Amino acid sequence: MAAYVPVRWVAPLLYGAVLVGGLYYAAAGLGEGPGPSGWRTAGFVAAIGALFALEAAVRRRPASRVPALLARCGLIVTVVLLDASGLSQVLFVLLPFTAYFAFGRTTALTLGALCLAGLLTSYVLTAPGWYRDLEHVSDLLMLTVGLVLALSMAAVAVGEQRARLELQEYADRVAALSAAAERNRLARDIHDSLGHHLTAMSVQLEMASDFRALDPDAAQRALNEARQSVRLALGDVRQSVHALRDETVRPALSDALVGLAREGGPPPQVTVEVSGDEDGYGTAELTALYRAAQEGVTNARRHALASRVTVVVRLTGDAARLVVTDDGRGFAPATAAGGFGLVGMRERVQLVAGRVEIDSGPGAGTRLTVTVPRRRTGVT
Repeated sequence: MAAYVPVRWVAPLLYGAVLVGGLYYAAAGLGEGPGPSGWRTAGFVAAIGALFALEAAVRRRPASRVPALLARCGLIVTVVLLDASGLSQVLFVLLPFTAYFAFGRTTALTLGALCLAGLLTSYVLTAPGWYRDLEHVSDLLMLTVGLVLALSMAAVAVGEQRARLELQEYADRVAALSAAAERNRLARDIHDSLGHHLTAMSVQLEMASDFRALDPDAAQRALNEARQSVRLALGDVRQSVHALRDETVRPALSDALVGLAREGGPPPQVTVEVSGDEDGYGTAELTALYRAAQEGVTNARRHALASRVTVVVRLTGDAARLVVTDDGRGFAPATAAGGFGLVGMRERVQLVAGRVEIDSGPGAGTRLTVTVPRRRTGVT
């Protein structure tokens, strides 16, 4: 069991009350006890001071639980023996009270029973017929009530501390999950935006290098297209920075897809067809559709060696459907290892309750279908 922190003011308050009561009794000569009165009072005060010092030491070193409990028990017994007022018996409630925090309920209940048994034993040995004495019976009842109240207070305090610790652990888990989700989102954005443009630049620069001697005009066009890809990449970086600063502008899917088709560069030739109304689709849904189209075009250019890519989007009142088709060499989806692009695309689409389907085969091209439901609660 985890060690909890006792209510700090309870023990010093009781020590102070017992000290004042004992000194009053000694000063007024109201009580009798073993030994000379002066020495007994001095020992009583010293034992109370030792209890105060013990509490301060335990607060500085909370790990020493067993020695602290034994020392507290010995000092309380000493105070009870030296106290002429009899008020110090109330200190016995501190033993199960502090034990509840350090060792748990079972130990605390055991100590409480032992305190009652010890008091009863002392009555039996020193006060025959104690059960007919109102003062002894009253002391026993008061100790019982004090133990019940102390254990109840300890149980409430431990429950509150346990709830606070569980809440803190939950908050830490939520923070970790939020950080992981944000890292995944940034990774998807970097892959989908910069990865796409860097792929295009890589192909364009390779073309410029290959055609530099054979066809200078083609090489120059490839360099111009690479510069255009650099500008587009910088634009995506600025858009990502705006998103991190909560300056996101709701994208126009049709314009973004037309811009994707107009990027030019090496084959494949990209054609776009968009129909329907974007109203009712939030930023997350439209972004997921655009990134999926971008991933399909990038894969067709980089891996499929396609000559033509068709991007078709149908926006209806219930769902949006994106279909990206290329005439490339295709692959076997069941056996191919999915790269980060496909994984990120599936994650992004799943976050908006959509689904992804890939239909391909060796030599048969690839057909990517993404379906995203329309939100019923309005536009975000």
